[in-house]
Amino acid sequence: MHEKLLDELVSSIQPVDRSLEKTVLSRLDNLTKPKGSLGRLEEFALRYCLITGKSYPGDLEKAVLVFAGDHGITEEGVSAFPRDVTYQMVKNFLDGGAGINVLARHVGADVNVIDIGVDHDLSGVDGLLHKKVARGTKNMARGPAMTREEAVMAILYGAEVAEEVITQGKNILATGEMGIGNTTPASAITAVICNRSPMEVTGRGTGIDREAFEKKIKLIERALEVNRPRRDDPLDCLSKVGGLEIAGICGMILKACQKKVPVVVDGFISGAGAVVAQALSPLVSDHIFCGHSSVEKGHKVQMEYLGHKPILDLNMRLGEGTGAVLAMGLIEAGLKIYKEMATFDQAAVSPGNEAI
Repeated sequence: MHEKLLDELVSSIQPVDRSLEKTVLSRLDNLTKPKGSLGRLEEFALRYCLITGKSYPGDLEKAVLVFAGDHGITEEGVSAFPRDVTYQMVKNFLDGGAGINVLARHVGADVNVIDIGVDHDLSGVDGLLHKKVARGTKNMARGPAMTREEAVMAILYGAEVAEEVITQGKNILATGEMGIGNTTPASAITAVICNRSPMEVTGRGTGIDREAFEKKIKLIERALEVNRPRRDDPLDCLSKVGGLEIAGICGMILKACQKKVPVVVDGFISGAGAVVAQALSPLVSDHIFCGHSSVEKGHKVQMEYLGHKPILDLNMRLGEGTGAVLAMGLIEAGLKIYKEMATFDQAAVSPGNEAI
């Protein structure tokens, strides 16, 4: 039943309507500047208009969705931080004290925090969106991280949250996450769906030492051997070696694509959610922006798979949505140029001769 709902969501995603491209480019090219001189800012404005299907969109109303979940693989010592940090950071988000809170305030984005799989009782916590599927995943080095039904439910919960936020008037979303140990499932998903070895896509996450890093790669190899996730079945891959917050991000992206609301994808963990979404629907890549390039080396592989280049490259690896919300500011700058800058006719300025 639930998988049928997911199939309906995926099949409802429509291609980006490129009929507006000529109109948008005409205005961009007639602004008081040499053609193309504002580089990627012009690209951002064009892509935003095409995704939304609006030749003159309204002001940006921004939100970041931070999905939180725990991971059974932390039993194997793959992170420099203990598992309890996940729920402690959830409370920090709600108190407004985390990096994502600071940067979201800086760009004017609302922060929505979702418990989709934290291994802690947060039922009485105010301000938290309660969408818990399970209290964390199981240890994927010994068996499937979750059932297929749990993976589907997490995707659908992510879609629900996105729809709620969009209904409230948000017209651009950023992906965010929190989950100690989550670079390990992100690496496993990337290895499978992007057809790379664990060595090619695995980094040091929170800053583990060389011994722990080598152990992490071996654990991913073991998880792939034990579970045999299928490249041609993204739900099989997600359920066997994924994470609940990654599934939530996947669902958020799919719903936003359906609603023609652009999504700015954050770093490596969010990228894993985007890769699963793209594997489910090849139309996804045309509806998203890649906010920044993470230090995690597997992120470049993800961006190649998605066919994107990042907006920013700041040597960041925090996650939480921090790179994505910063990138929102540049998308907004591109749109303001597009909407507010005078044309040659309006300013009574000669457009010159580009042949000279």
